Amino acid sequence: MSTWSANINVMIKAARRAGSSLMRDFGEVENLQVSTKGPGDFVSKADLRAEDILKTELLEARENYGWLAEEGGSIDGADPTRRWIVDPLDGTTNFLHGIPMWCVSIGLEHKGQIVAGVIYSPALEELYIAEKGGGAWLNDKRIRVSGRREMTQMVFGTGLPIGNRDNFPKLLKEMAQVFPAAADIRRLGSAAMDLAYVAAGRLDGYWHRSLSPWDMAAGIILVKEAGGLVESIEKGDPMSTGDIVAAPSESFDKFAKMVRNA
Repeated sequence: MSTWSANINVMIKAARRAGSSLMRDFGEVENLQVSTKGPGDFVSKADLRAEDILKTELLEARENYGWLAEEGGSIDGADPTRRWIVDPLDGTTNFLHGIPMWCVSIGLEHKGQIVAGVIYSPALEELYIAEKGGGAWLNDKRIRVSGRREMTQMVFGTGLPIGNRDNFPKLLKEMAQVFPAAADIRRLGSAAMDLAYVAAGRLDGYWHRSLSPWDMAAGIILVKEAGGLVESIEKGDPMSTGDIVAAPSESFDKFAKMVRNA
């Protein structure tokens, strides 16, 4: 897209700056793998550095907006209708292991709805952008959800529970419904990247439980603007329930039914 809104430009600049910081740290991960201390503390510092950059860039540019992020919690803005929802490093375990499937994710919420999103994958040199009514884009090219019609040709994404793994038995039941009907299932290790891949037509659908708002915010607007549907697996809004199912409009009902019937 030739011209972006002022907010999107702010988001792109912030994502690129945070991404540059993370790439410098990502280059050190290989050295840390053999250290006796281990890389965990290093990665948490990389995460916090990236969040500090994002907070500085976004809140200086829009000082009235609120803020919600994984590490830094929430800040109420003078404008209660708008807030940034940010994950400075989605895919931390991938980052830790030198796997390039991680990203910076920035969503903008207005009156309870996500109206803009940027997902930046510096290691893969991919910048996903979406704004309400403006379509979804990857590196200046318009993207659309998959047009596949046959379930046996479709590849779906999901995620494994992290921390509290009470949902694992439920996930196994869901996979038992989806896997026999599909070509395959993928687990990329980054919810934001999974949703971006649905928007780009690389995945034919995605479902996950126990997510946080910053995992989903930017991805939700990307999928919607690319022609897909996004709902909660259960009743309600994914940003509130923490569970999500996303797919192209034409195949959404069939896919969502399989997940929900499990």
